[in-house]
Amino acid sequence: MQFTRTAIDSVFLIDAEPHTDSRGSFTRIFCQKDNAAHGVDMPIVQVNRSMNHFAGTVRGLHYQTEPYCETKWVSCIRGSVFDVTLDIRRGSPTFLQWIGIELSEKNMRMVHIPKGCAHGFQTLEPDTEILYFHSEFYSPENSRGIRYDDQRLKIKFPLDVTTVSRRDANFPFLRPDFSGVIL
Repeated sequence: MQFTRTAIDSVFLIDAEPHTDSRGSFTRIFCQKDNAAHGVDMPIVQVNRSMNHFAGTVRGLHYQTEPYCETKWVSCIRGSVFDVTLDIRRGSPTFLQWIGIELSEKNMRMVHIPKGCAHGFQTLEPDTEILYFHSEFYSPENSRGIRYDDQRLKIKFPLDVTTVSRRDANFPFLRPDFSGVIL
């Protein structure tokens, strides 16, 4: 696996290195030893799969507060997504900056999202599946979100938004003093 730093501290783009032969391919998608070599310490306590039927579907921007603040490792195993990471770490030089990365079944890219970042994505194809590895258990009491269409963030999704959950559509916009972001 090849780790590439992004414009946001501790967010890595990970390129898989598939081994192919006449049978097909074998690809490592997570390795604690490789992670440690890049300063990534991520115990996995939960793995989730997200199935999305329609292109243009948006999920997020999600995060959890302490003590369940989590690191995520995200890959697209079917179809493609525009994956967004938003830095919500107060004091970070990239506070409230975001990056968007295309993850797809074909490019086999993954993204490491550290604690203190919100995450979301938009599907670029119908029937897209995402696989997430989490460092913390889901905690409904600590689950939070920021509106995907907050004008202060200026996130530019590649497609028109076709589907969004009621919960995600009702997340708050950022307050002028950012007091709604607790990290």
